[in-house]
Amino acid sequence: MAHDTELEQALARVELRLAALGEALRMHDADAVAGEAVALQRALAAAMEPLRHGARGGALPPPLRERLALARGRVAAQHESLARASAALARALDVLLPAAAPRAGYSAAGQNERPAHAGVMLA
Repeated sequence: MAHDTELEQALARVELRLAALGEALRMHDADAVAGEAVALQRALAAAMEPLRHGARGGALPPPLRERLALARGRVAAQHESLARASAALARALDVLLPAAAPRAGYSAAGQNERPAHAGVMLA
């Protein structure tokens, strides 16, 4: 019974860190996201031993399994949210900072860096 309490407390800490990370993501606070991500990693690491011990002792109680499944779903949703935000940021940066135009002249290796049509008049 004491082990179940330890497992429940570890899971509660993970759930708390997930909620805090979700809030930091909603607030678009990069510093808070970084801090909460580290805190979540620590909570997950601390929860591993009680989880292993609980799995060795037999099946986890259904309420704990449900909470673990919900936590896993929240992690997946936050991962997806971060991936979408990263892709949107990359697209915005591509628009704001387009690829540099080729320079006229030669490179350090002595190769012509002018576009093929440079200096050619088209009629």
